[in-house]
Amino acid sequence: MGNPLSDFSATEKRNVMIYMAGIMLYKFGLEAFTGSITLLATDRFKAANVFSNLAILQGLNQAFQCVGSIAIAPLIRRFPTRSVLSASIFFFGLLSALIIIIDVSTGGKVPENGVKRYGQWDYVILFPIYSIIGICHGMVELIRRVIPRDIVGGDVIKLKKMDGLVHVFYEIAGTAGAFFSTFLVLKLGNAIAPAMTPFLFILASGAWSFIGLLDADHENRRRLETLEEHSLLSQIGHGFAHFGQSVVLGVKIIFSSRKFIWLIPGYSIPLFTHRYLESQLSPAFAKYVLLESAYAQIMVGGSNFGELLGALFVLFFAKTIKTPIPWLRLDAFGLLIIWVLPYAYPEQVNSLTFAWTLAAIWIPVSFGWAAGDVSLAAYIQSALSKMENPNDKVSPLGAVMAFLYSFYIVLYAALGPILGKVIDYYYNNNNGDIHPALFRVGGIMYSVVCGILFLATFIPKGSFALNPSLIDDTQIEDEEEEYRKQQALQHDEIKEIKTQQLEIKA
Repeated sequence: MGNPLSDFSATEKRNVMIYMAGIMLYKFGLEAFTGSITLLATDRFKAANVFSNLAILQGLNQAFQCVGSIAIAPLIRRFPTRSVLSASIFFFGLLSALIIIIDVSTGGKVPENGVKRYGQWDYVILFPIYSIIGICHGMVELIRRVIPRDIVGGDVIKLKKMDGLVHVFYEIAGTAGAFFSTFLVLKLGNAIAPAMTPFLFILASGAWSFIGLLDADHENRRRLETLEEHSLLSQIGHGFAHFGQSVVLGVKIIFSSRKFIWLIPGYSIPLFTHRYLESQLSPAFAKYVLLESAYAQIMVGGSNFGELLGALFVLFFAKTIKTPIPWLRLDAFGLLIIWVLPYAYPEQVNSLTFAWTLAAIWIPVSFGWAAGDVSLAAYIQSALSKMENPNDKVSPLGAVMAFLYSFYIVLYAALGPILGKVIDYYYNNNNGDIHPALFRVGGIMYSVVCGILFLATFIPKGSFALNPSLIDDTQIEDEEEEYRKQQALQHDEIKEIKTQQLEIKA
């Protein structure tokens, strides 16, 4: 495959390496923080409504991530992207330390002989803190998706190589962070375990502040700033209005034809089931069956590793599997693996071994989801590329993605607490045995989603083939090949112009 950085200049290589170092610090700290917060919530919430409250907590966090991602647009117009990213992760780090400070200052200590010792504070505090943290989280997540263009410019080849490199190291850090957080939780307790997160985030902030963005990018922002007459708050208000317009346009496009309607069960619903597996089912199984909440992070680590493999397989087999259909069908059948939960009765002495077994089992589940997600994103970009118009106020691609993600947020906010109540009900009314709940939530629900997703893959035209090369007259283009063709055409045009000029002079 050669050197992946061979096309980059010396300055670009430096910036890419700095950015990757920061992204690994960020992802490692993020896994430790989110995992610890989930486990802390399952311990601190009242036994009668642990998982219904957990779903509300996580739903609020995701909703506020949307708020953060919307509010970031005017900021990156006024200031260099690098500075906004560094500031966002810096404040994220400070906020992540709040819960640790509250717990320790009210008497929380490191566990002794396996007994957890929390401080005297009301669990309701988690809701406002985790919601505000969601704003910073949303800011970072959006900026890290747009800053590559500021680092290497609009060169498609460089962007593709940088995105691939960053994604691989991002998932490596995520897998390591999830596994390591298990050790931290067992040694330090759920509240103190993410103590390293603020330091990692501040280090990431410092690293990203050294990224040297393109000069044109900085000048562009200065020009826009001088032309802008509205205040920052006014721009944020326009950002929310623009987001609303995007969602409305996304609804119109999605429901306009069979070419797009299948994206709801193909993208949004699988995203919900994947997140629910990591943030609800795994913690519930670890807490009530394995009797050790920390083991949930082992399962999440296996899931993250599956995501890494899925993304790599799409990259390597892009020319063999040209549409997302085969990956989505693999994702659908992978959901049936969740049936292992209702019928798992491991002995307590083997709980750690069984947690690692589930981590291995989650690899193919997340493999299918990640492969489907990555390939489907490429399909959406290709399908909507012809609809893009520079003069439009709302991008069709942005509108569709805004609607699909909003649909996922609403779905999680609506179904999460209901499914949480099912788990809480069977725990409280079945002598602490949640297997009947896992049968319904983990078995039946995931089987229904399997059927919906599998049938949805037959909606697009031309999708009945086992490995279709074209669906709905849309083929995922090889961006690198297209870019080289365009460069060759431009080179030929320039050569022809020069030849004509020489002929005129002669």
